[in-house]
Amino acid sequence: MSDNQSWNSSGSEEDAEPRDESGHLVGMVDLSGVLSKWTNYIHGWQDRWVVLKNNTLSYYKSQDETEYGCRGSLCLSKAVITPHEFDECRLDISVNDSVWYLRAQDPEHRHQWIDSVELHRADSGYGSESSLRRHGSMLSLTSATSGFSATSTSSFKKGHSLREKLSEMETFRDILCRQVDTLQKYFDGCSDAVSKDELQRDKIVEDDEDDFPNTRTDGEFLHNNHGSKEKLFQTVSPKGINGIDFKGEAITFKATTAGILATLSHCIDLMVKREDSWQKRVDKEMEKRRRIEEGYKSALNELKKKSHFGGPDYEEGPNSLINEDEFFDAVEAALDRQDKIEEQSHTEKIRIQRSSPVPPGDVYSSIGTHRFSEKVEEMVQNHMTYSLQDVGGDANWQLVVEEGEMKVYRREVEENGIVLDPLKATHSVKGVTGHEVCHYFWDTTYRNDWETTIENFNVVETLSDNATIVYQTHKRVWPASQRDVLYLSAMRKILANNENDPDTWLVCNFSVDHDDAQPSSRCVRAKINIGIICQTLVSPPEGDKEISRDNILCKITYVANVNPGGWAPASVLRAVAKREYPKFLKRFTSYVQEKTAGKPILF
Repeated sequence: MSDNQSWNSSGSEEDAEPRDESGHLVGMVDLSGVLSKWTNYIHGWQDRWVVLKNNTLSYYKSQDETEYGCRGSLCLSKAVITPHEFDECRLDISVNDSVWYLRAQDPEHRHQWIDSVELHRADSGYGSESSLRRHGSMLSLTSATSGFSATSTSSFKKGHSLREKLSEMETFRDILCRQVDTLQKYFDGCSDAVSKDELQRDKIVEDDEDDFPNTRTDGEFLHNNHGSKEKLFQTVSPKGINGIDFKGEAITFKATTAGILATLSHCIDLMVKREDSWQKRVDKEMEKRRRIEEGYKSALNELKKKSHFGGPDYEEGPNSLINEDEFFDAVEAALDRQDKIEEQSHTEKIRIQRSSPVPPGDVYSSIGTHRFSEKVEEMVQNHMTYSLQDVGGDANWQLVVEEGEMKVYRREVEENGIVLDPLKATHSVKGVTGHEVCHYFWDTTYRNDWETTIENFNVVETLSDNATIVYQTHKRVWPASQRDVLYLSAMRKILANNENDPDTWLVCNFSVDHDDAQPSSRCVRAKINIGIICQTLVSPPEGDKEISRDNILCKITYVANVNPGGWAPASVLRAVAKREYPKFLKRFTSYVQEKTAGKPILF
């Protein structure tokens, strides 16, 4: 396959346009002349010597400087030629983002340049014969060595993408391959010429040994027997072999390699910029990943903590891994959740009206006959003696909460590191009697309506009409252990010593033991001693009016002594007590007011 055929395999043979013997399109001629080129906003239009040759458009500062190399060039293979819409002498030639703005002397010259450029552009397919020929002065030494590409001196000023530069590198590769082939042909021709000359010289020496001609001083000519001059060695001219301009090819070869180096340098710059951009992205992603990993580790630690909720290291106790602040936060959060649940269910509880027959007062006046009778009587007397005492004096009661008529006091007591602080609260509630308050406090029928801390309860034994043994478990508040309580609950009406004493009722709850409710490992058994004393004060109605609930005031004294049964941070227990006891007392008294509203007064 010939060189022409091999290069035409890229598709040029499909071109149906007529070509001359050299492979160029018929009518395509080289063109050169003066055109005005727009340089910049400062210098405006400047005359330049423009050369159109071998599918390349080059320009020089003047015709005299053509031997020093062009100032810029455009390969017309992908050029777009645009005649100006309004200026009849102007044409714009663009390759990618490099644009030359040119003006001819008149419209005829512009038309001539446009036609010639279009023919060269159509002929610029690299599969054609002309593409195998040297591309003239496509790159000058000046433009190549100064770091600009073959497309234009302004190519790098505007900046090309890496893809465009790689495409440009492919063009350089094709040109360089053709130039290497051309130079190789030249070297092969020179070698063949030298070989032929040596053979001819050896033949002459052998035939004319006896009549060797004299050598003149020029050393180039020999005199034969006839006295005429003959050249012994045919001088090979620069264009003597296949018409190749060796000097021009060498210059172009050097310029092409310089262009390749410049383009490679630009590619490296682009890749460095991209590397910086990608490095920033990588740093950003690394920072994002670091934050995600920190969040993951934090969530994992929380999950590990939660997974050990049932383990001994995270239970309450002096050696618990949970510090006091975490303990308090957890307890408070759990209590808040319980309050929200209670608010949601409060309306439903009020809607469901429960009623149970209220035994006559005489039932609660007697001590009863059961095995705990003496213990009940002892607890009742203690509450009546000590619970009603004034909080002043040496009792060391501290006022911790005061909200309207309600006051809550506390005495700080610890035993073996366990907080046993007694609490005492006083409150006054209008419109209810002491009997009514104690009834709703003692009767388990209403217990779940106002008590929000209980998980479940049951009556273990009914001792009498006014005394029962109750077992109840309280909702767990993590990280504290779950508590249960077994207590005897007794309700008593206190007999008045004189007619001026107020009507007084009492409910006392104190811990006992029972065979049917033994302590278990699931809960910590707490010990309690609680008393609520309610005194009814009646103000005389006006005139002959009957006593109404507006004339009734119940004075409540609530005393609680609780042993939690296990260790917990003192600050947590005291903070919870300070928060929960006032809420409990207000919730309960409000419930009693709602239940008794509109009903007959129960003394």
